[in-house]
Amino acid sequence: MNRIASFSVDHDYIVPGIYLSRIDGDVTTYDLRTRKPNTGDLMDNAAMHSMEHMFATFARNSSMGDRIIYFGPMGCQTGFYLLVRNAVHAEVLELVRTVLGQILDHEGEVFGASRKECGNYINLSLGKAKAEAKRYLEAVSGWTEDMLVYPEGDE
Repeated sequence: MNRIASFSVDHDYIVPGIYLSRIDGDVTTYDLRTRKPNTGDLMDNAAMHSMEHMFATFARNSSMGDRIIYFGPMGCQTGFYLLVRNAVHAEVLELVRTVLGQILDHEGEVFGASRKECGNYINLSLGKAKAEAKRYLEAVSGWTEDMLVYPEGDE
């Protein structure tokens, strides 16, 4: 079996940030890493689930909405994947920061928080989404295009 690209990244050196994971034709996958891997500092399911609902809704309703292919959590509970068609890195960085700000400013219910809209609607918390958005926005506020490369260790 071929090894998938995400297993080739040394997770010992990843810190919270935004990384270019892969490019497949016109679709770019971004690694939105909210936590340092393998430290025990993980998002709980409600935080991940709530961020997924909020971020995906705001992103798909943005000026880039028709180019957003997917936003969803990593199973390891340390971040999210954002897939964008015809991505321009500067635009994506700005989108991420804008959406995080929108989550922080949102008042009301988590988007899609009903039985008809979600398969686990009781596991949503705007407070947890806001806490996660605040934490991540602090980590990526100064992130630039030249920082999209995964860090490597000294070997």
